[in-house]
Amino acid sequence: MYLGLFLAPWMLMYAASTLVMTHRHTVATFYPTRAPAMVVERELDYSREFPANATPDQMGKQILDDLGLTGTHRVTGGTGGKPLQIDRQQALGSRRITFDQKTGRIAVQREKFRGSTFLERMHRRRGFQQPYAVDDAWGFSVDLAMLTMVVWALSGLWLWWELRATRLGGALCLGAGIVLFAVFMALI
Repeated sequence: MYLGLFLAPWMLMYAASTLVMTHRHTVATFYPTRAPAMVVERELDYSREFPANATPDQMGKQILDDLGLTGTHRVTGGTGGKPLQIDRQQALGSRRITFDQKTGRIAVQREKFRGSTFLERMHRRRGFQQPYAVDDAWGFSVDLAMLTMVVWALSGLWLWWELRATRLGGALCLGAGIVLFAVFMALI
């Protein structure tokens, strides 16, 4: 019971996010644009000099450190005169940091909050690939939630078998579940 109560937020998030992803077309009709709007949070001069052999990833990490935005991110551009773009992934709204080396300016934009985007981001978020403890903690909590679901399913099978009065009804439900699962596997 206590583990179930502890994991209730994860179960609710996975249930709601799965509904959003399954009904993506319908959910999209609630919003005027496909992607959430980006709002300028701040613009500033940035005069740091990078070594000639610095990679875009190294520059992106340094910029995030300087801005106090260290965390999971993805870097694009930064070569051939193109501005460096850093997508700082955060649960409540990602940030896009654009550094134009020619002008020495940085623009920080924040994604406007959108419930469906938040739910999908949390559903797809992975842990253990990034060097940040919070990502590892998220990954561990997801592992715990998934392991708990397996234990709940196995304990349900065990209880069904141990309680003689439930064997016929349980067998019918188990059989129907297996058949439906097999049909979906064949059709998808």
